[in-house]
Amino acid sequence: MESITQNTLFYGDNLNILREYIPDKSIDLIYLDPPFNSNRNYNVLFKDESGQDSEAQITAFEDTWHWNQAAEDTYSELIHNAPEQVSNMIDALRRFIGANQMMAYLVMMTARLIELHRVLKDTGSLYLHCDPTASHYLKIVLDAIFGVQNFRNEIIWKRKTGRGDTGGTSKRFGTMTDILLFYGKSDDTIFNSVNRPNDPEYIESFFKFVDENGRRYASDNLSSPSPRPNLTYEYKGYKPPSNGWAISKEKMEQWDKEGRLIFPKSENGRIRRKRYLDEHPGETVQNLWDDIKAVGAQAVERLGYPTQKPLALMERIIQASSNEGDWILDPFAGCGTTIAAAEKFNRKWIGIDITHLAISILKYRLRDMQQDVESVKVGKNYQVIGEPRDLSGANQLAQDNRYQFQWWGNGLVEAKPLGGQEGSKSGKKGADKGIDGIINFIDDDSGKAKRVIVQVKSGKVKSGDIRDLVGTLDREKAAIGVYITLENPTKPMIQEAVSAGHYLSEGWNKQYPKIQILTIEELLGGAKIDMPPIKATFKQAKKEKKKEHQQSSLE
Repeated sequence: MESITQNTLFYGDNLNILREYIPDKSIDLIYLDPPFNSNRNYNVLFKDESGQDSEAQITAFEDTWHWNQAAEDTYSELIHNAPEQVSNMIDALRRFIGANQMMAYLVMMTARLIELHRVLKDTGSLYLHCDPTASHYLKIVLDAIFGVQNFRNEIIWKRKTGRGDTGGTSKRFGTMTDILLFYGKSDDTIFNSVNRPNDPEYIESFFKFVDENGRRYASDNLSSPSPRPNLTYEYKGYKPPSNGWAISKEKMEQWDKEGRLIFPKSENGRIRRKRYLDEHPGETVQNLWDDIKAVGAQAVERLGYPTQKPLALMERIIQASSNEGDWILDPFAGCGTTIAAAEKFNRKWIGIDITHLAISILKYRLRDMQQDVESVKVGKNYQVIGEPRDLSGANQLAQDNRYQFQWWGNGLVEAKPLGGQEGSKSGKKGADKGIDGIINFIDDDSGKAKRVIVQVKSGKVKSGDIRDLVGTLDREKAAIGVYITLENPTKPMIQEAVSAGHYLSEGWNKQYPKIQILTIEELLGGAKIDMPPIKATFKQAKKEKKKEHQQSSLE
């Protein structure tokens, strides 16, 4: 298995990618937030899937997590090939839970967690983000794979506040927390203590004094908590505490010169020290994280991805469990918050996702967070593995899944895909109104956004498609329409496009074809949309400055 030497986005099933591409003991930190639809009725997750009646009660759920032949095969593989403690654990869980979606989820997660344990360095850590629906089962799985002795923390993240059910109809307390299960690979796990700002009430209560330079400080005890005969000495006529001082005489003299001591008026009093607020690192972070807010509707970093996690959450994890230059892996990369935090703190990274929708968002989030756009183009700062690179691969993708093809096609022209559901391989039917993607651009001083509408077609094409696109353009009051096709356009299609005329950009004083037809082959060859150059394809992620760093090999 070859080493990975460059930041990498993988498109595909993370289990296959882990086994094929990621070497043993090569990753320093893993964060994963696996998809699981815990908002559904809890009991439905445990309905037996062996009969049609129960199947009819279970609405659409990802195929990956259904108890089907794939789940049965993975279960059998775990029973026969996994370490004994893991196979015993998964067998016991099936006897207890039964063959249902919850068990399918646990089987699929167990197979992946075994691989994640394999690729983790002995000094590495894993954080699994989940909620109370499955956290108790996942902890059993992790105990079996990592060892009970390597459990570090169950971190509680208070992700929201609210009044809960004010109508009094609920039969339980509201849920406002998520759980992060934190495991190390060994006793040598990297861990850096992390601080958070002190509570304002604490500051007001304890840092009550201000010195002549305007520095705020607290009056702190200098007595030793336990008997220290070697630190029992008088200083400037002041007698020592019964247990002695907390510092040596040399340190006492140094602090005296620096003006850090508080001398009482009476020699019978005790010398105290000034603890300055501006030197206080803050409160040490414990396992209750109630100071990081979820990504709100108006947040600058919001990308419109339903389960987007706040950047501050990932920053804390990365700072605590890795060092500069370390390799970070997110096998369910989603909209790329882990990768954005890794970039900010000069870590190297690998992201994996099974949808082209997520890969597209990841690529443009990386672009938008950089000061130098050129530095984050594919092939320079990072590489993408698993996307079609030629016409044959594009045809295969279209044959396998037309929605994945549609999202990938939008990515070729840097358009924001529409009709996608996060974590899903299927699209949202009937909601796009003939629009597969959108590109926003600004081409005048008004600052008003204009739109390019994109349609992506993988099947048969005809001139009527172009007439429909013209109608959509008029209805949506868009500036330009782009028709992306896997097949070559017919002559009538080209004629319809030409007859649509031009869009005049007053800001650039230039005309652009109002309807443009681009084939996949042309786009793979480097063709671009003819449009004004100022554009923003996604809500821009908050730009985060990062220092330049050298890439090192993943071995």
